[in-house]
This record gives sequence, structure tokens and C-alpha cells, in this order.
Amino acid sequence: MRSREIPVIVDRLFEAIEKLIPEYMENPADNCISNGNVAACIIDENGHTHGKMFGTDKPRLRQSYKVAWTKASQVWLTGIKTGEYEKKVFNKEVGENANGIEAPDLIGWEGGQPLELKNGVKFSVGFSGFRGTTDLEIMVKALATVDEV
Repeated sequence: MRSREIPVIVDRLFEAIEKLIPEYMENPADNCISNGNVAACIIDENGHTHGKMFGTDKPRLRQSYKVAWTKASQVWLTGIKTGEYEKKVFNKEVGENANGIEAPDLIGWEGGQPLELKNGVKFSVGFSGFRGTTDLEIMVKALATVDEV
């Protein structure tokens, strides 16, 4: 895929995420975490980082984006979902610094994952602001709507 097409896809992903946020805000278990101040970070195959914050509480958005970037960058380094990678490190299946991440810097929370479009384009993504399982789900749903077009 030509690199100029990737930002278009990423913008469509952000639009899809924005449409999904109200649905997840209806769940009190997700709403109470960040009060809808969530963030997504996408690192494309070319190493470009794309991010978007959704909400109005700037300090909380900053924290959400920091976590989203940490999740995405860990996936970019390892190719493995956050949470799963940590299990591999602590079970000694992967060396602690095998991918440039020392144990204190492991994110541990779910919400970072590799995603691939039907055309083969790969993204390392992180989402933060809801429960980890929701963070994963919202990115998969957003990708599915973009990949349909």
C-alpha cells in the first residue's frame, strides 16, 4: 500500500472509533474509568505514529494517550498483544529485554494489539480509556467497518 493511502485509512479508523464511543459509554464499567476521555494510537508499517484523543478533559486525555502510545509501541516492538507479551516474559518464554523492553516498562494491560487489513496492511494499535477488553474490542470493530469499504 502506498504510504499516502495509510493516513486516509487511519482517519477513517478514527471516525469509526468516534462513532463507537457513545455505545461503550453506556456501560458503567467503562464510563467510570475515564469518563469518555479516551485515546487511540496507531503505528503503521512505515513507523509513522497516528493518534487521536476523544473527549474534553485535557489532563485525562494526556494520560489516556500516554497509555495508548505505550501499548501501541510495545506491540510495534514485539508483534504481540499487550498482556500476552507480559505472560511470555514472566513465564520465561521470551527474554526480559528480548525486544528492548525491560520488565519495569512492560505495560501489562490489555488494549494493545496488532491489526491487519484485508489488503495486508498491518498496524500496531493501542487504545486507552475503557476496560482492557473493551479497548481491544473497539479497535477491532472500528477496523472491521473500515475494512468493509
